[in-house]
Amino acid sequence: MSIEVLRAPAPLAAGENSAMRQRLAGFAWAALAVGIFSGWFVVTRFSVTHELRIWDIIALRFGIGGVLLLPVLLGSRRQLPAKAWLEGMLFALLWGAPFVFLVGLGLQLTSAAEASAITPALMPVFAGLLAWPTLREVPGRTRLIGYLVIVAGLIALVVGNAQLPGWPSPAGIALLIGAGFTWAIYTLLFRRSGLSPLQAGALICFWSAVLYLPVYLWFGLSRFALASTQELAFQVIYQGVLMSVVATIAFNRAVTLLGAAAAAAMIALLPVIVSTLAIPVLREIPSWLEGVAIVVIAVGVLLAARPTPILEPSLFRAPRQKEPT
Repeated sequence: MSIEVLRAPAPLAAGENSAMRQRLAGFAWAALAVGIFSGWFVVTRFSVTHELRIWDIIALRFGIGGVLLLPVLLGSRRQLPAKAWLEGMLFALLWGAPFVFLVGLGLQLTSAAEASAITPALMPVFAGLLAWPTLREVPGRTRLIGYLVIVAGLIALVVGNAQLPGWPSPAGIALLIGAGFTWAIYTLLFRRSGLSPLQAGALICFWSAVLYLPVYLWFGLSRFALASTQELAFQVIYQGVLMSVVATIAFNRAVTLLGAAAAAAMIALLPVIVSTLAIPVLREIPSWLEGVAIVVIAVGVLLAARPTPILEPSLFRAPRQKEPT
């Protein structure tokens, strides 16, 4: 009779430990970005339905952010090449003032819960599908199922809102879908740019301020005089510091550590948080169908955010042929 010797499990290799730490750090950065983005939908919805307008929100966000992050561009020991500045202009068009404009108008025409569901939930779907032909990142079966679940939850959420008095605005939904598409393109382009999260955030704020503020001032769009000092101070901190600096850097860092598709999928958790915050702040109480849809979206996020193992089969990949013996 032979006696088997019990062996202790082999410790994780250094590379596996490093990859695990990288993913944990990526999820931490994504969680920070999700928290700030969630509050932004509620805060912006409150502002654009009271004294301030989306024009003021854009001015605060990128005007203050541009000033705070300007030393990153001008005080760097290694000056950015001309190509980086051009990339920054493109990033600003995709995730700068035009993006905030689309989401802000969508918020005015819909609700915080609906807006936070449509744009963030569709963004990872767009990012994953666009990464397929452009970056040759073939999504695994689990991730594709996650995308389908996210879309199903999104449809249920819109239908749930449709049961309330007044149908959702088609124009508002179209604006929010467009914002999700531009956000997805930015996510993929940033990953290939070689820029650091801080540099990308600084360029977005700089170009958005340069292109938008002259128009804002020339046409006299400011409504700051109608808002209270407390509201202005709060918006300065949230829009100018948290959104323009902290959230942008956190999201870009998450993209660097997790990859575009996984980081984008984490952002789809926004409807869960925003719908919860909107209850006490905006008095937007979700219906039972909306609650179910939010849970469905969260499940889709968990599936889409999972790393795709090399050996995981794809729904569109032919099975490997056995070699003849």
